[in-house]
Amino acid sequence: MLAAVSRAPMPNSSLLTVLKSRRIWLLVAVGFASGLPLWLTGVTLSAWMKNEGVNLKTIGIFSLVALPYTFKVLWAPLMDRYTLPFLGRRRGWMLLTQVLLMGGISAMGLVNPKDTPLAMACMAVVVTFLSASQDIVADAWRTDILTMEERGLGNSMYVTGYRLGMLVAGGLAFILSDHLGWSQTYYVMGLLMGVGVVATLLAPEPQSVRPPRNLADAVVRPFVDYFRRKYALGVLAFLVLYKLGDGIAASMVTPFYIELGFSNTEIGALSKTLGMVATISGGLLGGVLMVKLSMRRALFIFGAAQGLTNLAFMALALVGKNDLMLAGTIAVDNVCTGLGVTAFAAFIMSLCHKSFSATQYALLSALGTIANRLIGSLSGFLAEWMGWPTFFAFTAAAAIPALVLLMFLPEHAAQPQEDEPPAPEAAPPASSSAASVAVAR
Repeated sequence: MLAAVSRAPMPNSSLLTVLKSRRIWLLVAVGFASGLPLWLTGVTLSAWMKNEGVNLKTIGIFSLVALPYTFKVLWAPLMDRYTLPFLGRRRGWMLLTQVLLMGGISAMGLVNPKDTPLAMACMAVVVTFLSASQDIVADAWRTDILTMEERGLGNSMYVTGYRLGMLVAGGLAFILSDHLGWSQTYYVMGLLMGVGVVATLLAPEPQSVRPPRNLADAVVRPFVDYFRRKYALGVLAFLVLYKLGDGIAASMVTPFYIELGFSNTEIGALSKTLGMVATISGGLLGGVLMVKLSMRRALFIFGAAQGLTNLAFMALALVGKNDLMLAGTIAVDNVCTGLGVTAFAAFIMSLCHKSFSATQYALLSALGTIANRLIGSLSGFLAEWMGWPTFFAFTAAAAIPALVLLMFLPEHAAQPQEDEPPAPEAAPPASSSAASVAVAR
């Protein structure tokens, strides 16, 4: 079985051919626009509130404004079903959310979080809702527009832009706040959403496909379409297992550093700066490699690397406080995380039917995220019970089930048939159950 993974046919397109594609480079700008709002309602807003003297309890409660990111699947069917009267089904929604985000982020600058915290909370929820909505349609657009050969590099470009957006909303916003004040800083951040607007206007609209015929169809049919595919449950299990080790280890990494004796400055400088550079580098490397690697081979190699890097944390636990060892561990871990994220996102894209890719991408990506967060909630108990070296050895071993499952899944397991049969010219009256089956097909 493993030999089958290694011998999978490689795409014919060269790296140069993929790099010549205009949409590959537009993905950096689209990713930037998606990443920019994230910290403006989170880390950066918390800093503004702290500077204004808002108490910690209120700042903690403000973390709830991020809930729309968790529940975005609830309104994703609307974006599959309805097409706005400009720019097409995907770009129309992208442009609308980006323009509204320009206004929403700028409007946050008009509110003082200390004097009117409720008004700021409402504005932050609106911005988060719009940002989650932009993510829905941006994911659907890149799923629909990228060819199979472009998905690896396309995803890495998108993630690069996303990280740059976060960096601007974090690092640059903090610097500007010392010179311009927080209100003016948020005006500048609102204007920077124009990068996404320009990219959307320049971007091609995906080839037209038949959208769901009504809202009920948009809600039900993505489930019906997916679960009628062969090996659908096996692929779902793989999605949950693929990042299982990382999900268990992630929430314990910072406490682990602190317990070893590293200062907050050391952790921040290395994990945030070096870590972000390494993640971007890993994503770009993964995208380049995936131009020639098959999907299965990339998932296997990157998944194995992703799991093995947890052994670096085990080595650090055995060595103890060592700055060079910490830097190497963070660099290797983040590079391999970038590799894994690139392959994982490309794989999810391959599972989405273009008629309702917004809903299916939101569903499938949320499945692995939610499951890993639930499992990760137990990581503290495991770390205390096992001790750090054994804990990280366990997280490395947790990568094995996904790789074993991958070896037994067929090459195109659970991938959709994009060419739908045309709707019948005239159908005889049928029962509602029969009609629903016809819609599903």
